[in-house]
Amino acid sequence: MPTPPSKQKKRVVKTNAIMQANLIKLLLDGTHTCKELAEAVGAHYVTVLHYCRELHKAGAAHIHMWEKDSRGRDLLKVYKLGQGKDAKRRKMSSAERQQKYRDKKKHAQMVQVTTGNGEYEARANGRIGYKVAS
Repeated sequence: MPTPPSKQKKRVVKTNAIMQANLIKLLLDGTHTCKELAEAVGAHYVTVLHYCRELHKAGAAHIHMWEKDSRGRDLLKVYKLGQGKDAKRRKMSSAERQQKYRDKKKHAQMVQVTTGNGEYEARANGRIGYKVAS
């Protein structure tokens, strides 16, 4: 009588061990963000983030550099396997942040004037102001 499929001997493969091995292999090859590692290994981002944090806490990995997000902030850690000093995170001062906002606003106004959707006008105080075209 044949053995039912549930009773047959199967090779037990621990996916967690394979995922950890692939994660370490990728970190040995170079520097990667947790998002890149998660896509390459096939694990969830939070799982890879947890492993990288634990490797960092144990001193087995360090933050090689920071990648900027869409707003220019140092947000994404780039890990590298091995001991080393963590890269410093650059923080924008309030004055830099304000200047960047003003430059962005001024550029948007200039685009509006160039396309004909706005205009500059002389104000009573002698300054030039922006006005949306009516």
